[in-house]
Amino acid sequence: MSRFLAAGALATAFVLLLVGCATASPGGAVVWDAPSPPAGEVMAQGTVMDVGGAAELCLGPIAESYPPQCSGIPVEGWSWDGIEGWETSGDVTWGAYAVQGRYDGSSFAVTGDPVMLALYDPMAPADPTGGEPGTADDAEVADMQDALPALLGDSLLASYPENGWLWVDVVWDDGTLQDAADATYGEGAVVIRSAMRAVAGGS
Repeated sequence: MSRFLAAGALATAFVLLLVGCATASPGGAVVWDAPSPPAGEVMAQGTVMDVGGAAELCLGPIAESYPPQCSGIPVEGWSWDGIEGWETSGDVTWGAYAVQGRYDGSSFAVTGDPVMLALYDPMAPADPTGGEPGTADDAEVADMQDALPALLGDSLLASYPENGWLWVDVVWDDGTLQDAADATYGEGAVVIRSAMRAVAGGS
């Protein structure tokens, strides 16, 4: 059985999401542990969607309706006062922002002033592949993508193949999910990207 078929069997049979780092079950299969919440503050880029006063931070796809729709992380401490770049339709107000705060694994507490994404210009992260092609072929990428929803659950935001790699966007990763992907599929097949990034010096 190939490593990719084995991963598919893992996803359908018994995926365990626990707190910690990548581990192995008694049978030797890799357990995709959920990363611990970040210890300090993080920065996230997304759409803040406020429906009737309940704000959420959407880090994944946005439905192209009017008003738009999305499913996100509950936001604590959000206020539209003094903020530009938002729209309102009915009881829905939304806008795209870079937001700094603390994430406890279920909600996001705002700690800094949001910045409109149109004005936000962060330094681009380094390419984790170093520009080298990945090792996965089209069939292997398809198998991995099929397994992701069971392996990652609500943490999964999006995925796409490129140059032999499967790029996977998740809500938060401190390296735990990348370790699990490498242990399951081998290094050189999957890149896990965290939508939330730790803020240097954030307490």
